[in-house]
Amino acid sequence: MLIVHHLNNSRSQRVLWLLEELGVPYEIRRYQRDKKTMLAPPELRAIHPLGKSPVVEDDGLVIAESGAIIEYLIERYGDGHLAPATGTPERLRYSYWLHYAEGSAMPPLLLKLVASRIARAPMPFFAKPIARKIASSLQAGFVDPQLKLHLSYINESLARTGWFVGDAFSAADIQMSFPLEAASARDRDQASYPHIAAFLERIHQRPAYQRALERGGPYALLS
Repeated sequence: MLIVHHLNNSRSQRVLWLLEELGVPYEIRRYQRDKKTMLAPPELRAIHPLGKSPVVEDDGLVIAESGAIIEYLIERYGDGHLAPATGTPERLRYSYWLHYAEGSAMPPLLLKLVASRIARAPMPFFAKPIARKIASSLQAGFVDPQLKLHLSYINESLARTGWFVGDAFSAADIQMSFPLEAASARDRDQASYPHIAAFLERIHQRPAYQRALERGGPYALLS
């Protein structure tokens, strides 16, 4: 049976959701983040050298990286569902969003997280003003403008049909869910991006999404 190595509050929640959408049986092996560092436990390195999630095992294969996992699952189990036909303009757009999610959307979100942690990190009192100044400058001068640029672009892309590819739900929507949920968790001002807010509301109502939450356990990105 296909195994999902599932880390709490991580990208592996998308893999559970995709498997629920496809109706593929799977087993979950759970891992918990270190409460201090928020990193994955060392046990995951026994599965993949980088020790990160998601990782899936299937028929002797070990596959990492969300986009690669989604492409593999769609190719092996999709049976023509949740992805446009190969060779079509829609397929190119589908591939674009699969790669954009991690290649373009996530970096500014991660930088924002790093900057906020620098500002709050314990350090000698004389270093705190310097660290906070660096973090504030990074956010104001680069991170926040980049986030606004990307979120505005995504919002306008969703304005056409409400989905990322054509007028139908696809695995590209699953892949894009994580950066948008992360952005929403860090900035509750959804009025500026109504199409993103509507997208998140739609996907959260999908039965397969809800089943994946039940199986995956608490998902702090939604709190």
